[in-house]
Formats: sequence, structure tokens, C-alpha cells
Amino acid sequence: MADDEAVNLIRPEFPTGRVKKIMKLDKDINKVNSEALFLVSCSTDLFLRFLAERSAEVATEKKKKTVKLDHLRTAVKRHRPTSDFLLDSLPMPAESTQAVGRSVTDRDRSRPVADKPAPTGTRRIDQFFCKPGNESPIKINDT
Repeated sequence: MADDEAVNLIRPEFPTGRVKKIMKLDKDINKVNSEALFLVSCSTDLFLRFLAERSAEVATEKKKKTVKLDHLRTAVKRHRPTSDFLLDSLPMPAESTQAVGRSVTDRDRSRPVADKPAPTGTRRIDQFFCKPGNESPIKINDT
């Protein structure tokens, strides 16, 4: 009976509906089993916690209070299994973060985020949610 209570207390932090939609973006996946959905959601949560902890450790080592992309890249490089698949997906660090920060004008700050160009080597998240062959993003409703 205690085991049943412990199992019921585990809930992934990510909305399962969104995770399912992302999984189904793969053309080879037709149906998603509820157990597989649960495991992918929990695995994603654990992985992101791991990355956040390692990135925070790197930031602390460098005596910084804010975790930045460079800290994340360093954390990924230090962990070989993560580095093998994730390092190529991370954007390259900016040549000079301070120079980029100073060149932003008030006009750029007032524009909506969607109008601002993405940094070199990155993609916007809404590109990920576009259907193949269609430029409109998939609508995700929070219920």
C-alpha cells in the first residue's frame, strides 16, 4: 500500500499534453503510450535539473550570480555523454557579450520579441512548433 502512495505522488513538472505533441512531431510515432509519456516527461525534468545544477556550479566557480550560456556550455563540455549530443545544438558564445549589450538601442528594446532577430546560430522556439511544409505554428492550449 505504501508503494502505491509513493507512485501516485510522482508527477512530472511538464504538461503531458505538450510533451505528447512534441513527441508526435516525429513522423515515425503514431501513438504515445501513457507510460512512455510519463517516462519521457520525468526524464526531461531530471535532465533539465541536472543541466541547471551543473550550470549553477560553473557560475559559482566563476563567482557569478547569474547563469549564462557560457556556463551552460562549460557544464555540457564537462559531462561527456551530454556533450556528445547536446554541444552541437547549443548556440556559439557571442564574441563580446558586453559589446552586444551596449549596442542595443532603445528602439530595439521597445520592439516586440518576435520582431527582434535571433542571435547567430540559434533558432526561435516557434520554429520548432511549425508543421512540416506549413509556416504556421501549432496552437497549444493550456487546459
